[in-house]
Order: sequence, then structure tokens, then C-alpha cells
Amino acid sequence: MRHHLTMSIVAIDHVQLAMPAGEESAAVAFYADLLGIAQVPKPPHLAKRGGCWFEHGSLKVHLGVEADFRPARKAHPALLVDGLAALVVRLREAGVPLADDEPLEGYDGVYVSDKFGNRIELLEPLEWT
Repeated sequence: MRHHLTMSIVAIDHVQLAMPAGEESAAVAFYADLLGIAQVPKPPHLAKRGGCWFEHGSLKVHLGVEADFRPARKAHPALLVDGLAALVVRLREAGVPLADDEPLEGYDGVYVSDKFGNRIELLEPLEWT
């Protein structure tokens, strides 16, 4: 049976990454303190599960506790950055390892891993439109 529905996926609401239990302070140190993405409260019915949420404008990054945690090493979110050079300096000063790769056309970029080993791409457009 075919359904003729009109629909459209319009955007990503949030990105969820996994983290080990009890490491919320390390998540805050990386995502809020280093990357500058503010921590926001989780809804009460989800808070008991652990983890933490971060938001800046339309960017939403959720970290959820995974019992048998293994970091995402290939799969990753790519975060747009305004001021990548300054962020790179901040990350280096904090001892965060950075990995260069051939950037996407039209972008400058670098890869980092959070405190748990999750891979994150940081991109800055060469020209903002």
C-alpha cells in the first residue's frame, strides 16, 4: 500500500555523541569551557540518565551516557566556527591534540577529539555568505 504524503526534512535538530558514565565535568570542560558551547539543563525526565547538553544559537550537541562506551573515531559532527585560528590556539594551549586533513573545498578545518575520544571536525568557511 502506497502512502502519498507531503513532507520535507528541513534540518538537523541536534547531534548526539556518547560518553562514559560519571564524566559530565570532563564534558563541560571540553564543550563549554574550550569550545564555548553553553551547557543547558536536560529535561528532568532525561537528567537521571546522566550526560549533558550544550547549545549555542541553533547548534545543539547532546552527550549521552553509554554503558559499554566506545568513542566514535570515524563518524563525527562537523561544527562551523567563526574564529578557527583563535580556537586552535586555545585548544593547543589546553593540550588538546589536533589533526589536520585535507579540508573541504571552501573551508579551513581541523579535527579534534573530545576528552572521550569522539572525533569532531571544526570548519570555518573561507568566505562567510
